[in-house]
Amino acid sequence: MSHAIQILHNVLSLKETGPNTYLGQSHNPGWNRVYGGQVIAQAIMAVTKTARQDVTCHSMHGYFMRPGNPQKPIDYKIDPVHDGRSFQTRMVYANQDPETIFAMGASFHKTEQGLDHQDEMGSVPKPDDLPSIEQLITDYKDQFPPEVTAYFQSERPFEMRPIDVSRYVSPTPKPAKQSFWIKTVAPLKDDLALHQAAMGYASDFTLLDTALIPHGKLLFDPSLMMASLDHAIWFHRPFRIDDWLLYRQTSSNAFGARSLCHGQFFDQKGNLVASTAQEGLTRPIKK
Repeated sequence: MSHAIQILHNVLSLKETGPNTYLGQSHNPGWNRVYGGQVIAQAIMAVTKTARQDVTCHSMHGYFMRPGNPQKPIDYKIDPVHDGRSFQTRMVYANQDPETIFAMGASFHKTEQGLDHQDEMGSVPKPDDLPSIEQLITDYKDQFPPEVTAYFQSERPFEMRPIDVSRYVSPTPKPAKQSFWIKTVAPLKDDLALHQAAMGYASDFTLLDTALIPHGKLLFDPSLMMASLDHAIWFHRPFRIDDWLLYRQTSSNAFGARSLCHGQFFDQKGNLVASTAQEGLTRPIKK
């Protein structure tokens, strides 16, 4: 098992510390705050442990309140709000010393038959036809900004293959959209909750960054203060995140130091398996 995938397993392996209470360990990639996707993933794992086996999570809505300390574990306290015949609802609070850093509501649904339609994925290059991150770094070593190269070189439990990297080469403003293929670097167990939590971890990658594209800026722009404010995921269809998924991202609005971004996950057959939304802080830093 690679070191990166072991990190993901450690993050998603919660310890039960009491009734409806779980402890999660933080991974510190050298940042001064906890990665938001980690908290989302652990919160999904925590609430799933308190749900019935005949239901699966179909949506989560979370709010980031404080940055969190990556040097310390996180306590997850679940409130079993509602238990119905078809739906279950849970609230989870992520706490550190003893402040709440994140709160999330999650809904679970028993599988039913119903109407079926979706957005089309459209025509995009297949992941096997795209260069790996390692190849991109080699091909663009003299064109990528150092911060972009460092970000791509950082060890993570997911392999990513961008559809278009031109925005990293030229700061020219473009439409607020980007896409990349993504999957874990190693297979995961056959457990839908584990794959949903891993998607929660990955869903925070570059999503808020999409709002910067129309302004010719990058995620590491020193003139901006950026942070996730809230995050939502809707799980539509079964999927595996250890197989390639296309993550299509757009931004519909930026105003008042906040930006709204949207995402869609498609499998290789074109099935829309999940949708995401996030509003984040994009505050200009006063000199």
